[in-house]
Amino acid sequence: MTYVIAQPCVDVKDKSCIEECPVDCIYEGRRMLYIHPDECVDCGACEPVCPVEAVFYEDDLPPDWTDYGPANADVFATLGSPGGAAGAEPLTDDHPLIDRLGPAGRRP
Repeated sequence: MTYVIAQPCVDVKDKSCIEECPVDCIYEGRRMLYIHPDECVDCGACEPVCPVEAVFYEDDLPPDWTDYGPANADVFATLGSPGGAAGAEPLTDDHPLIDRLGPAGRRP
């Protein structure tokens, strides 16, 4: 299990979580941030600093946002493990789940 960033982050990307993460596993997409499931050490440092309460332990995702767990992992399926977000370019694409959302994460 790992931590997951969910819908409240869409079009917000506050990045407080990035600054707090001790292992540099939070990557920036076009519309939201993603936690790399293989790089996350489950420390939980990102969760309390998120101003929009978008970070959840995977087992604690609200029912409406359970798809964000697999979506966070899917983003890295082809990318692999870059070994840290600081040295990586922002992701060029978001997960299709995010692309289907309207402005500020609202469902169309």
